Amino acid sequence: MAVLVPTTLDDALAELARRPAATVLAGGTDVMVETNMGHRRFSDVVAVHRVAELRSWTHDAVRGTLTLGAGVTWAEVEASPIAAWVPALAQAARTVGSPQIRHAGTVGGNLGTCSPAGDGLPPLAALDAVVHLRSLAGSRDLPFAEYMTGPKRTARQPGELVTGVTVPLLGGWQGYAKVGVRNAMVIATASAALVVDPRVGSGSDRKSTRLNSSH
Repeated sequence: MAVLVPTTLDDALAELARRPAATVLAGGTDVMVETNMGHRRFSDVVAVHRVAELRSWTHDAVRGTLTLGAGVTWAEVEASPIAAWVPALAQAARTVGSPQIRHAGTVGGNLGTCSPAGDGLPPLAALDAVVHLRSLAGSRDLPFAEYMTGPKRTARQPGELVTGVTVPLLGGWQGYAKVGVRNAMVIATASAALVVDPRVGSGSDRKSTRLNSSH
């Protein structure tokens, strides 16, 4: 098994072009659980945790957007200033496992696996997030509704890497909740996010999404 640890985005894309079937590893919080349980087998691994370009975020006050790199951790999302801009996503971040898991798990990891129990997915769907993908052939942006095609299925092509996600900054109420078999450190049985967008007219100003886990 080849384990590649690129330090630049270009190097990561080059490795994925050579090994399009390789497993992309960021925090590893989903992959290692599936591997330990015998649900996943893989050969080559491209570990992207040292790619600095994926670990940054950008707040665009003019456009009213927030772009999170795929390597931004849940610990960063739940903290200021990101938490103030995307409250529902921050609430979801606070429910992701233990503090150790939140410091390792990433936004891109949720998007890469697209598990129905992924805590970050309902807020991203409710916010009409745009997912950014890149490969050596170029880049493309997909609305979340087109990116996630089903449970653990996405529109990402072989050789492509999720580089980040952009969400609008809204002034309306946002919230996230999930149900599990216990009160803390639990994989969601069902989860929901609700976002109010005050920019659109009455009767169409609420968007919500629900994702049920496979349990």
